[in-house]
Amino acid sequence: MSKDKKKQTYQKGLRAELFSKIWLRLFGYSILEQRYKTPVGEIDLIACKAKHIAFIEIKYRQTYEEAAYSITEHQKKRINKAALLWLAKEKQHTYDSLSFDVILISPWARPHHIKNAFGEL
Repeated sequence: MSKDKKKQTYQKGLRAELFSKIWLRLFGYSILEQRYKTPVGEIDLIACKAKHIAFIEIKYRQTYEEAAYSITEHQKKRINKAALLWLAKEKQHTYDSLSFDVILISPWARPHHIKNAFGEL
């Protein structure tokens, strides 16, 4: 992949994250973290609604199906490990429930938010 193509892909990902943040806020979520990076993995967004914390993976592809199928088992494990680190570090956040959500982004379509897409901690 060329340098320009990588830059374009990166920019699309940033726009998808921004769009997802706005979308979540419209539905009552507050954003706790964006692009939370750890040695074991990265979480695109960590959001809270009431006493529920969602660890959210955002996928931008040409179709929702392509976006959904681009999430690998390896990624899920890395997100889970990163979430455990975040929970250990951020003890001030109280919660009743946790989930791993996915937001699928496709051109000219509204975001598709899949709650509890791959199980709970």
